[in-house]
Amino acid sequence: MGQLNLDGVRKFYGTYEVLKSIQLEVKNGEFVVFVGPSGCGKSTLLRMIAGLDETTAGDILIDGKRVNDLPPVKRGIAMVFQSYALYPHMTVFENIAFPLRVEKMPEDKLKAKVEHAARILHLEQRLEQKPGMLSGGQRQRVAIGRAIVREPKIFLFDEPLSNLDAALRADMRIELAKLHRQLKATMIYVTHDQVEAMTMADRIVVLNAGRIAQTGAPLELYHKPANMFVAGFIGHPRMNFLPVTCKGVSDAGVEVDYRGERATIPVEPRDGIVGGTLTLGVRPEHIHTVPGDLTLTITPSVIERLGAHTVAYASLGGEGENYCAMLPGTVSLRTDEQVRTGIKAADCHLFDENGIAFERRVEMTDIDAALFNPAAA
Repeated sequence: MGQLNLDGVRKFYGTYEVLKSIQLEVKNGEFVVFVGPSGCGKSTLLRMIAGLDETTAGDILIDGKRVNDLPPVKRGIAMVFQSYALYPHMTVFENIAFPLRVEKMPEDKLKAKVEHAARILHLEQRLEQKPGMLSGGQRQRVAIGRAIVREPKIFLFDEPLSNLDAALRADMRIELAKLHRQLKATMIYVTHDQVEAMTMADRIVVLNAGRIAQTGAPLELYHKPANMFVAGFIGHPRMNFLPVTCKGVSDAGVEVDYRGERATIPVEPRDGIVGGTLTLGVRPEHIHTVPGDLTLTITPSVIERLGAHTVAYASLGGEGENYCAMLPGTVSLRTDEQVRTGIKAADCHLFDENGIAFERRVEMTDIDAALFNPAAA
């Protein structure tokens, strides 16, 4: 088993509160990713689970047992760090075997465990080599192998791919996803890279300023962000935010106006919002070069041609009203030349004056519903 419960966990450094009453349940076998900007507290939270940092208040429970006062070796966890932390004078075999030698495991059993981990990680041909002879991705696999042989209840990963180049990061994301399916173990992974979070997680925990901003399946956070912070953090390029005025509410949703352009956004309406200022959220990939429910004429100042996509950046003139559109790679665009862009109302998000999202009326097929809750699929 590898169930984790965080009950009102808080962390202070002096008078500064880094983590603020964290409530979270991680089920056995889940792959959960902590994601957020630098300084949000994600690595501190992981270190507290590991026992490397003390918990100021609240309880950390693993399989129902309070572990706040237990040292790391007694918690049933194994941690993989950003730096590989390998012993350069030892072979790959000895690096992986090190925690088992500390436990004084019999040699035959130790050898079997190391060889089993090496097969899982495709390191069988590297066991007699030293870390200096390996690539960055191979070194990280050795560090993961050292965690596997301990057979922990919970694997903890602290930005393990950040030292790798882009191609290796993509390869290692695939390897970690395969490893999770093979081991069926509980894994908690910390990253600042939302692409890693979206591609690997069963569930994502988005942290902001020491609090959980939202928890959910990757597509749930993409399609139904709870607030502007999550909406802007999940998705690349980031969501566009435009100030709009509420002109009315109806059974169809909320009617908004942006510089004379009106559209009814299919969200659950609220009382007392007519005449107020709201924020319209539009993802760059939902902008088209054909008219829509909202049609905006922009003048791109920067154009990025990425092959499959062309990304255009423009300013709409208002403070903070930067506009990014991800268009097909074949589209004909030039800087400083006007282009009309259209947006469907059904693709839009709407936020109140406090940045809290209105409930979207997203129509889902059975397949979509499974993606919103992958653990139940």
